[in-house]
Amino acid sequence: MTTKPAPRFLSLDVFRGLTVCLMIVVNTAGPGAKAFTQLVHAPWFGFTAADAVFPSFLFAVGCSMAFAFSRPIPLPAFSAKVLKRTALIFLLGFLMYWFPFVHHVDGHWALAPFSQTRVMGVMQRIALCYLIAAFAARFLSPRWILALCAGLLLGYWAILLGFGDGDPYSKLGNAGTKLDLLIVGRDHLYRKDGGFDPEGLLGTLPSTVNVLAGYLAARALRQATDTRKTLVRMAGLGAVLILAALAWNPWFPIAKKLWTGPFVLLTVGIDLLVLAALTAVLEGREPNAGTRLFQVFGLNPLVIYLFSELFVVTLNQFAIGGVGPYEWVGVHVFQAVAPGAVGSLLCAVAYMLVCWLLGWVMYRKNWVVKL
Repeated sequence: MTTKPAPRFLSLDVFRGLTVCLMIVVNTAGPGAKAFTQLVHAPWFGFTAADAVFPSFLFAVGCSMAFAFSRPIPLPAFSAKVLKRTALIFLLGFLMYWFPFVHHVDGHWALAPFSQTRVMGVMQRIALCYLIAAFAARFLSPRWILALCAGLLLGYWAILLGFGDGDPYSKLGNAGTKLDLLIVGRDHLYRKDGGFDPEGLLGTLPSTVNVLAGYLAARALRQATDTRKTLVRMAGLGAVLILAALAWNPWFPIAKKLWTGPFVLLTVGIDLLVLAALTAVLEGREPNAGTRLFQVFGLNPLVIYLFSELFVVTLNQFAIGGVGPYEWVGVHVFQAVAPGAVGSLLCAVAYMLVCWLLGWVMYRKNWVVKL
């Protein structure tokens, strides 16, 4: 743990904090009613607002790299730092899915078996994408990074077309699922999608492009001599990428779970537009109460995300009559006040604000946890 550095890139902190806010709201939709459609991931092909959250977090990881890697550091020290951070984030993600490590069976507690624990996941994908992107940023110029991004997207498309069974874009017939079953094993995959893991190994390739895009965007902002012109170009590129995604979609469908190439272009385009807008509005201005809400999340995003996942699981361990505290509050309080999707959203926002309180304490104490 280190003291909070100064100065910060305010628009990046707000961008990252906004992403964490939405991530918590999407992941902890209030029980008792269906959430709004835009706050639920598309079942397969298609796109909703919820689908933009994870790639935006990866984009923010890349933005942070542009500042973290701006200082010269010898290759051995750089490699050790990157490998250590990769291992730590991956391990925390794995332990998060294993938590609470025990379950209740026939009236007694038993250790949750490793043989049935998910290996891949959100933080594990962050770790692997960070690993690849970090060494790409170290050794490649921006032009070669762009070439790498194109190679990753087109190479991933070619692998899906060349090694899938039947429909190359189906959940169980795509090459990524085949690779996960071969290397990871069915018992270590995501349990809720019929044997398909949305954060599987092969999907790391296109996901890394989101990180590299964030790195290039923040690098351009950091080195800009004319910020206004850079922001106009960034917004223009964002619009072009969105149009390119829509044009590619008939041949390679937009799909978050499969993390297709058009999905990458679409989400990077959206992130470029959002970051350009935030930078235009916020940079050069003092933080205020509105930005501070998101700054609190943006300073310790992985810690708060971990807490949000672990705390709700912990609450569910105290279920009475088969109903956990979170479910009870969602149904008997928020659904009673505002039935339907509105109540579900209010419950999720309330939980997000509970998580914000942890971030606020860390903010007040000037704590920034370097994961």
